[in-house]
Amino acid sequence: MGGPGGLRQARRLCHWGPLVALAVVAVCSATAMADAALWYWPLDTAGGSVNFIMLLNWTVMILYNYFSAMFVGPGYVPLGWTPEKSQDCIYLQYCKVCQSYKAPRSHHCRKCNRCVMKMDHHCPWINNCCGYQNHASFTLFLLLAPLGCIHASFIFVMTMYTQLYNRISFGWSSVKIDMSAAKRDPRPIIPFGLSAFAASLFALGLALGTTIAVGMLFIIQMKVILTNKTSIESWIEEKAKDRIQYYRTGETFIFPYDMGSKWKNFKQVFTWSGIPEGDGLDWPVRDGCHQYSLTIEQLKQKADKRVRSVRYRAVEDYSGVCCPVTKGVQTFFTTPCTEEPRIALSKGDLILATRGLNHWMYGEKILNSAVDGGIRERGWFPKKCVEECQYDSEMDQPVDGEKKNR
Repeated sequence: MGGPGGLRQARRLCHWGPLVALAVVAVCSATAMADAALWYWPLDTAGGSVNFIMLLNWTVMILYNYFSAMFVGPGYVPLGWTPEKSQDCIYLQYCKVCQSYKAPRSHHCRKCNRCVMKMDHHCPWINNCCGYQNHASFTLFLLLAPLGCIHASFIFVMTMYTQLYNRISFGWSSVKIDMSAAKRDPRPIIPFGLSAFAASLFALGLALGTTIAVGMLFIIQMKVILTNKTSIESWIEEKAKDRIQYYRTGETFIFPYDMGSKWKNFKQVFTWSGIPEGDGLDWPVRDGCHQYSLTIEQLKQKADKRVRSVRYRAVEDYSGVCCPVTKGVQTFFTTPCTEEPRIALSKGDLILATRGLNHWMYGEKILNSAVDGGIRERGWFPKKCVEECQYDSEMDQPVDGEKKNR
């Protein structure tokens, strides 16, 4: 792993997400191996050997798929990419950062600073995007991690039970636990004292929490895979229904990449070779759908977003910090739980807000006088720092019924 590319990949580990994820794997695996030696010594019986080998196998497979998802990456749209037919450019969005058109199913990631093929989401736990090339590895990691944690949890429970059972003495009026040594068995190779009990209990809580959290993420991923969608595309489909209902156009949006069979959709991601089908740029579509049905819908939603956005003017300065102390208690404690950026504001700045929460809004700051085509900076900002602009002239006012007739 040499050169600038290798150094850039190595830097992916220097992030809170991979550090926390690998720490959880290390704590659960190391504690489970130590407890397995106490509970079911692998050299004495075939069952103990199988138990220990399975535990090692979980760890190896979890780390293999984790690092595959991280270092193989999602695959990026080539810089300067254009469709083979120049007339197809009208169906696609253009990325100014990558200086290329966005291929079908691709999206620009602000974290990776590239257009990602079949982007599902940017995952902080692998410090990389989940997309075309690593979707299978990422999903397998989400499956194997809970399975390995379930096995480790069983080992923790059995170890604590057997060790405490050998240390409990029952009196007439009380139950005493002696953590210094076993009462019935000879002294174990690995001593099980109070610190070992606390470590096992902590690892058990960590493993159970990981099983629940990561297991839910696996279920979410499988739902979108079996419909041959990504998380972003599921959101686009929901917005398409909202747009059609809002404008009452009478049209019907059909998601073009659903092959009509869960097995066929499954094979789009998981293959025996480990290499996903296709090249990440061209995708098979179901009968009756256009190759650019999804991108055309995205263009409609982008135009709709401009219509529905509301112009605000900053009335207070905001530094762009995640949890501002000076903007009120509610603003401080309700900061959006997302890695999306915040934008600094100065009095008089114009912002086009597109969505919001009770005390926060998300929008694009206009850095020059041009509303359309101007350079914008996107991010969250406190709602109390802005006020809605009043239209200065009739030219700025929306025509009655414009939205309904769009």
